[in-house]
Amino acid sequence: MFLTMSSTVYKSELAQEKFDVIVIGSGIGGLGCAALLAKAGKRVLVLEKHYVAGGFTHTFTRKGYEWDVGLHYIGEVQRKNSVLSRIFDYITNKELSWAFMGDVYDRVIVGDDSYDFLAGTEAFKNRLKDYFPDEAAAIDNYIALVMTVAAQAQPFFSERALPPLAGKLASPFLTRKFRKLSDRTTKDVLDGLTNNVRLKTVLSAQYGDYGLPPAQSSFAIHALVVKHYLDGGNYPVGGSSRIADTIIPVIEAAGGRVLVKAGVKQILMDSTRTIGVKMDNGDELHCSQVVSDAGIINSYGKLVPEPIRLSLGLGKKLKTVSPSCGHVCLYIGIKKTAEELGLPKTNYWVYPGDDHDATVARYLKDSEAPLPVTYISFPSAKDPDFLNRYPGKATIEVLGLAPYEWFARWEASRWMKRGEDYEALKEQFAKRLFASLYRFFPHLEGQIDCHEVSTPLSTRTFCQYDRGEIYGIDHTPERFKLDWLRPHTPIKGYWLTGQDIVSDGIGGALFGGVLTASAMLGKNVVKDVFKAR
Repeated sequence: MFLTMSSTVYKSELAQEKFDVIVIGSGIGGLGCAALLAKAGKRVLVLEKHYVAGGFTHTFTRKGYEWDVGLHYIGEVQRKNSVLSRIFDYITNKELSWAFMGDVYDRVIVGDDSYDFLAGTEAFKNRLKDYFPDEAAAIDNYIALVMTVAAQAQPFFSERALPPLAGKLASPFLTRKFRKLSDRTTKDVLDGLTNNVRLKTVLSAQYGDYGLPPAQSSFAIHALVVKHYLDGGNYPVGGSSRIADTIIPVIEAAGGRVLVKAGVKQILMDSTRTIGVKMDNGDELHCSQVVSDAGIINSYGKLVPEPIRLSLGLGKKLKTVSPSCGHVCLYIGIKKTAEELGLPKTNYWVYPGDDHDATVARYLKDSEAPLPVTYISFPSAKDPDFLNRYPGKATIEVLGLAPYEWFARWEASRWMKRGEDYEALKEQFAKRLFASLYRFFPHLEGQIDCHEVSTPLSTRTFCQYDRGEIYGIDHTPERFKLDWLRPHTPIKGYWLTGQDIVSDGIGGALFGGVLTASAMLGKNVVKDVFKAR
């Protein structure tokens, strides 16, 4: 059984301490970057506005249950020599363990038909060929394209770690092959492989992992997500909060601190360079190196003083990106174990029919239309330590798409005090999400002990994303053309990190931290990772 660390709350007297680097935000990008800098001997201060550290890796408890808020599964870490596994080992001193989810990590439901995604590239391909025996060539070609994107991602993102001028010179050599596919939409690539509508629906079924249906998403993000899970899914032993719990001691061992209830209002500047940050309460913390893990829209749109933002044209840059989707999540607690209830480790992706783009468009136009995607996750079944912490209990999470606009009229209200109309709307979503769950697990009806619903306003409140977006900025083809989405900024001493620098998800955000640490230290920190024992 693991104990969750109690984070230190910010106090004004801490402003007198001296640090080499200040990191704004404690998502996995910020914590990962801070830990890598700490391993290089830097004293790092991480400032988190929420009352708990971890960003989308944190958990919350209510009525004797615990749920994750963003990490539902992660790939590649079961391979001990994978880059992602080695990075996690390095920044946690090997204190973080993972539980494999088994052969079937995702189950795709389209209408009344079911399709399993099996762990292992050959197993994945062979099962798809069982479902679509006439499409063997298309499936082989699809996996080949996925592998091509994955192979070319390293030079593409390595260019982003270079200073802008050096990156501009190196870009034609490092990004050209990646851009051949990142410039195309997922739909465009799939249309070029097959005319089988159902196969294209199944192949793009994980679009919920990056938030855009096939006609809008870059094939690069689609391929990176698919490749990430090809060897199967995993879950942190002890719950997703174990990620922050195991990284924070590494930061502290180098003299650093991770503080919560520590909101940052703006970066402080002296002429053209960063000299620290100004806190929400007016305190000034001085430091020559500041890293923002607050997302590009906040990092440039809020944290940079307006005169500097205008003079550098940062507002114009932000007009070229858009926030990703919002969501609702139904959190369920039951007074029986996952084993007693027969709950699987497998995730369920549920779709009303073919053509993801059409079902999303119809739903956004008419909220009463069928939910275009429902995702069902069983965290208590995935975590072998869950029953040590919560004996005799089980948890389930059911997610659906929900644009921020449907909740915007309550944005000025406070959490837990948004009024009866808001609570009624949440319950409407709860009924629809429960219906999806009961369709596949009818025996759960009548056994629910408690439930709660989060909305884009919840994401806005706790994760500081103005539109309740969960994946940072949209992963369109245009996003991968923006060479200013990199650790370096036009402001000396001010750096960016996290999912908007690489891609969404825990792995993508962590690699953002790797790029930023590499840029700041002037070396490829992955080499240090692989040298470590």
